[in-house]
Amino acid sequence: MNTLVSVKNKPIVGTSLPLLVEKGEDGFYSIECPILSGCYTQGATLDEALQNIREVINLCLEEKENQEKMNGYHPQELSFHTITV
Repeated sequence: MNTLVSVKNKPIVGTSLPLLVEKGEDGFYSIECPILSGCYTQGATLDEALQNIREVINLCLEEKENQEKMNGYHPQELSFHTITV
């Protein structure tokens, strides 16, 4: 997901952040950005959940702890895998 956020008033354009998305039994989508503390939300649809997480990411980046994480965040590759056991 590309989004426009800022850290210490410096825009971060085109930064890809990992998101974990899970559709619950109730049909709602839970979504989390695991690199930012307290960065999670939900939505009735996937589009709504993605819109909500953009807002939450911007709110989370107002916190100093998360600003510091983003200043040092330079992933070369992101991947997510699941297995069935």
